[in-house]
Amino acid sequence: MTQQTYADYLTKNISNKSILVTGGTAGIGRATSLMLASAGANVLLTGQDQAHLEDTLKDAGKMGVGDRIKGIITDISTAQGITKIFSEVDSRFGNLDVLINNAALAYQSISEGNYEEWEHIIKTNLLGYLACSNQAIQRMKPRKAGHIINIGSMSADVREKNSSVYVATKSGIQGFSASLRKEVNESGIKVSLIEPGAVGTDMQPSTPEEQREKEKKLEMLQAEDIAYAVLYCLAQPLRCDIVELKIRPHLQLI
Repeated sequence: MTQQTYADYLTKNISNKSILVTGGTAGIGRATSLMLASAGANVLLTGQDQAHLEDTLKDAGKMGVGDRIKGIITDISTAQGITKIFSEVDSRFGNLDVLINNAALAYQSISEGNYEEWEHIIKTNLLGYLACSNQAIQRMKPRKAGHIINIGSMSADVREKNSSVYVATKSGIQGFSASLRKEVNESGIKVSLIEPGAVGTDMQPSTPEEQREKEKKLEMLQAEDIAYAVLYCLAQPLRCDIVELKIRPHLQLI
């Protein structure tokens, strides 16, 4: 396969597609949004931090893809936030080809915090995925085409001690993805689940300097590693579904 053919393979199913990325202003979502725009997609991203959004859009401009990315500030844990997102989808795109459910918050043990905090985590990390998927499917089914990618976590399998709230949400995403695929595949909609190991993002308790050191030691992934995984899932022909993709740092021995 020539280099040009390989490049075509990676981008032909992405170029000019309309893609929504939740949690797209930082970490995995940011890297994915910029990479997909560079591959020719039209991207709408969501976030909750105006400074992060402006920084992402600034980088998009530097990369020459500023016209392909638009971002909005919204809270995905609320019904109003979901409505705002898909009103913008309809206004900007008119349809939706790809949904990347990525927005999530870190949290530790159920022994910590209070009901309001747990509720907010579950609404963000799990209910937000469900609600966005519902809205995306409504827009994909009439055209019998679409792709939903859920960014999960190794926590669904490893189930670390002192991480019970986060584990509950990521385990829910794992089960949701498996069941959803059976529900929508006959409607022409693909569902892929990507479960990363440790990734150097703001969700990590370690400092950026510590994260870079772990990356050098092969103990931590970079956000771009997961963005490439998204690109790979989307690049597949109609006959081929990437159902579940697990990505671990080489020396994260779990």
